[in-house]
Amino acid sequence: MPARKREFEPGQGFTREDWDEVSENPELSEAELAQARPFSEAFPALAESIRKTRGKQKAPTKELVSLRLDRATLAAFRATGPGWQSRIDAALREAIADKTPRAPAQKLKEQT
Repeated sequence: MPARKREFEPGQGFTREDWDEVSENPELSEAELAQARPFSEAFPALAESIRKTRGKQKAPTKELVSLRLDRATLAAFRATGPGWQSRIDAALREAIADKTPRAPAQKLKEQT
């Protein structure tokens, strides 16, 4: 069953000249389709590089901030390898969990 020929539609990210250049490509035969390989097999290095990128979070759970840290502290976390920022986040969460929050009035009493 031959596919119906599509017509050029402007505003799709390519020009009429681009469309004309590739619109005469023949349809693949069943034998050619049977020989087709997945993209990740045909181009493994390129597929791996694409996999490493992440898109925008759909439901952000973290907030981007600017934070000044001691150079030695930062170097120590970076030396642990990939994921060092998440480990800083975990260390901060652990530090918060170790401290029980106190009311401001109670803090004033303790200081006097």
